[in-house]
Amino acid sequence: MEKVKLFNITELEPLIGKKVFVKDEELGIFLLESGEIKAIGNRCPHKNGPLSEGTVSDHYVFCPLHDRKIDLNDGQVQAPDEADGCVKTYKTEVEDGVLYIWI
Repeated sequence: MEKVKLFNITELEPLIGKKVFVKDEELGIFLLESGEIKAIGNRCPHKNGPLSEGTVSDHYVFCPLHDRKIDLNDGQVQAPDEADGCVKTYKTEVEDGVLYIWI
């Protein structure tokens, strides 16, 4: 795994996703109300919806296309849609106000 520098955390707005590209991967970055920063693959496994444009509530994001609920902690699609699988999650780290991600 490689630690990649993304941007200053002041670029994040609480509960508003941010789309970024790291290497060949499209990611959604989310600043939760708790202050935690979560990073997941940006595409819903159901209809390929852009998760960074979804609604964030607690530690979940809702796909903007079909309202699938995805846990930002483990990437799992929530019931009753468990057959849709999950999205990849990424470890994040903040150093001196700068966000890093492990790819």
